[in-house]
Amino acid sequence: MQGARLLSAIVVLALASLLASATDPGPLQDFCVAVDDIKTGLFVNGKFCKNPDDVVAEDFFTSGLNMPGDTSNRVGSNVTTVNVDRIAGLNTLGITLVRIDYAPYGENPPHTHPRATEILVVAEGTLEVGFVTSNPNKLFTKTLKKGDVFVFPIGLIHFQFNRGHENAVAFAALSSQNPGVITIANAVFGSDPRINPDVLTKAFQVDKNVIDYLQKQFWEAN
Repeated sequence: MQGARLLSAIVVLALASLLASATDPGPLQDFCVAVDDIKTGLFVNGKFCKNPDDVVAEDFFTSGLNMPGDTSNRVGSNVTTVNVDRIAGLNTLGITLVRIDYAPYGENPPHTHPRATEILVVAEGTLEVGFVTSNPNKLFTKTLKKGDVFVFPIGLIHFQFNRGHENAVAFAALSSQNPGVITIANAVFGSDPRINPDVLTKAFQVDKNVIDYLQKQFWEAN
C-alpha cells in the first residue's frame, strides 16, 4: 500500500514538473508587437529554416577569429561576433561566440546581455573583470590571467578592463544566438532621442551641466 502511494506521489510530482517547465520560448529580440494581419507582420524570433536537403558543411563554418580586431577607438577594445548572422547553422541552437581584443588599458565598458549568460576565457594578457548584481548591487570582481575563466550571469551589468601594458585577447560564449547588448553609458547618455536631462539630473544627483556635457559626447558602440 505504501509503495503504491509513493509511486502515485512520484507520478504527481513528475507531472507537476512537466507543467512547471512549460513556458514560452525565449525572445530573440527586444520586443515583438502583435498584429492581426499576417501580411503586414514580420517573423523575427529566430530565422526561417533551410531545407535539410540543401544544407552543406559551410552552413556550420566560419573563419577569421585568428585575426585581431581594431582597438583604435575611444574605449580601446573590439568585439568580433560569431552569431547566426555569420554561421547560419547556429539558428535555434542558442549560442554565440565572440573574440574580444583589448589595447593596453582598453576596456569592454559596463554592459549587459539581456538574453544570455556569458562565459569568458582569457587567451592573452591580464584582465580585471566583474559584474554587479541586481539591487542592492554587490560587485563580484576578479583579476584574470591567461587560461582563467569567468562567468557573467544573464542580464547583469559586467565589464572587462586590460590592466597590462600589452594587448589582451579573450574569447567568450553566450547562451543565445542573439544575446543583445546594452552598453550602459551609451543607453543612458546617448539614446535616440535623448532622455530628458531633468530625469538624469535627479537620478544621478548631479548638476544639470554635468548631464548636458555627458549627453553631448560621442558614445562608442562596441
